[in-house]
Amino acid sequence: MNQQKVPEIKYVPTTCPFCGVGCGLNLVVKDGKVVGVEPWKRSPVNEGKLCPKGYGCYEFIHSPDRLTKPLIKKDGKFVEASWDEALDLVASKLKEVYGKYGPDALAFQVSCRVPNEECYLMNKLARVGFKTNNVDNCARICHGPSVAGLSLSLGSGAATNPFADLLNADCIFVIGSNAMEAHPLVGRRLIQAKEKGTTLIVADPRYTLTARKAHIYMRFNPSTVIPLINSMMYWIIKEGKADMEFIKNKTKDFEELKKTVEKYADVEALTGTPTELVKEIALKYASAKNAAIVYCLGITETTSGTDNVRSLANLAMLTGNIGRPGTGINPLRGQNNVQGACDMGAYPNVYSGYQKVELEENRKKMEQAWGVEGLPGNYGLTLMEQIDACGDRVKAMFMLGENPMISFPDINHVRECLSKLEFSVVEDIFLTETAQLADVVLPAACWAEKDGTFTSGERRVQRVRKAVDAPGEAKPDWEILSLLGQKLGLKGFDFKSAEEVFNDMARVTPQYGGMTYARLEKPEALVWPCPTADHPGTPILHTQKFATADGLGNFFGIDYKPPAEVPDEEYPFALMTGRLLFHYHSGTQTRRSKQLHNEVPTGFVEISEADAAELGIKKGDRVLLKSRRGEVETNALVTKDIPKGVLNMTFHFRECPANLLTNTARDPLSKMPELKYCAVSVEKVKAR
Repeated sequence: MNQQKVPEIKYVPTTCPFCGVGCGLNLVVKDGKVVGVEPWKRSPVNEGKLCPKGYGCYEFIHSPDRLTKPLIKKDGKFVEASWDEALDLVASKLKEVYGKYGPDALAFQVSCRVPNEECYLMNKLARVGFKTNNVDNCARICHGPSVAGLSLSLGSGAATNPFADLLNADCIFVIGSNAMEAHPLVGRRLIQAKEKGTTLIVADPRYTLTARKAHIYMRFNPSTVIPLINSMMYWIIKEGKADMEFIKNKTKDFEELKKTVEKYADVEALTGTPTELVKEIALKYASAKNAAIVYCLGITETTSGTDNVRSLANLAMLTGNIGRPGTGINPLRGQNNVQGACDMGAYPNVYSGYQKVELEENRKKMEQAWGVEGLPGNYGLTLMEQIDACGDRVKAMFMLGENPMISFPDINHVRECLSKLEFSVVEDIFLTETAQLADVVLPAACWAEKDGTFTSGERRVQRVRKAVDAPGEAKPDWEILSLLGQKLGLKGFDFKSAEEVFNDMARVTPQYGGMTYARLEKPEALVWPCPTADHPGTPILHTQKFATADGLGNFFGIDYKPPAEVPDEEYPFALMTGRLLFHYHSGTQTRRSKQLHNEVPTGFVEISEADAAELGIKKGDRVLLKSRRGEVETNALVTKDIPKGVLNMTFHFRECPANLLTNTARDPLSKMPELKYCAVSVEKVKAR
């Protein structure tokens, strides 16, 4: 009697590769393939729950169109090449540009989707190999204002409290975040808190899924965050609800703030929000024993993003709601490793751990650690500055996991700029829209095919574990960067594992100094700062003093400035962009998931019932949107959940990319482009 061999099934615990919540999950492996996902019930982050994206995160791994061999463009077409040939070409071209034009002619971009180890290595490669600070990551176009704003106000550009700590709040103020769709497991925490009796307040221009869960919903006009928060602070001060003891002992420049907000008693004409509602919400927040703030890209992706974040810091400090359980300021990171990419020094003005390149002592420290001389102290080019400088100051660009041809504003401008480069290399798992423009494409392993770590939005550093082999000749990014470093003749790039890269990073990064892979094996992992081997980690920041030089929080008096572009007769609508429950970022991964694609197969634009009636538009009609930068045809979704004069569009879909329309105007402090606001027109497409 023949006995069939039972296939071996194994469960590999790892961390979800999508948003910045950091949910734990098990990849189910059978016969060398990932065949499913099971929640990791021991994870304290998601407690055995997953969102639709988490359940579908494995489906792209074995896609037949994965990159499997290096590609070199010859006569306008890609041909397969060996690793030696491809890396020799990349090394020689980068050295050629460096030798001919100098360090500022090279630019490096790294994705927030790749692990810490690879973000760190990109930072090290740019600085050691080419003496350039032109290295940046895609946090620049999502949470750059959080890093800048929170650093200026509190001394640290990161979330102050863990997600689970929301259950200790008596009041939660959510603004610019649709957590139920973009961060569902944080949305779950909001619901849990509400069920415990926490007052949930949601402020948003749209009546979102998250707004539906609120005790109090406050609609405001897009891009009027500053007058709204200033008005809240006016009423808190006027009604004697400011925490004057906290202000006296832990902050400075309160009088500057007080003088500024006196001008914002009534902002209804500007924000569209009734003054009595603003006052009610302000006093509910200020009267709570413990009050927390949750925000996301709705307030950061504007030309006032840094000021918006500083305004929220003002609000928290004004009421003493920082440094305790159930309080704090909690940005929800858009991608799985936004926090980590910034922590790792993939930033034009800092090394890992936010050590400023301008300080000589930091440069000397890194030179000694890396065995190099002459590290530069200038502020390098940011993400969009790199794009603008293509063909002029920047002659060659290395993009690791980045797809600016979908995710950056004004895609036509991006395409034009990238075409001016003398040489470009893209390292990715698919032949993306950006990779198609490159001279060399390097095939990378995806997150399920390598080891590493992600750092979530609550500063939790968690393991990523290899479950299966990469397809064909694809390699982990850390290995590719190590091999390239060796081709360039650099010391300190002879890594044999991701763990070795992590150890190299930890020895020069104070916040990670006490971390090892062994310590990260437990499900709860570690939360930075964790400076020594016996340190337990730091879930709550600023418990005794702020991370500023003098230990005091900084108040800022901030006045309202209008968006860079406002609606007019030619372009009468304000366009916002956002995310969906079933898709993620540029759609490269989620649109290869059958179950997620079936839920939402293509994009759409939300339009109010009143505007749709005036324009003769019905649900499902094809409509044409135009801005000063481009035009897009998509489907209309007529809804009562969006105010008149405002449109909202998803940006995950290459066939109707919202970023053909969006504006490259930037926040002067963080260089964040205004992705969340631009002027457009809309019209029904006539039947062909």
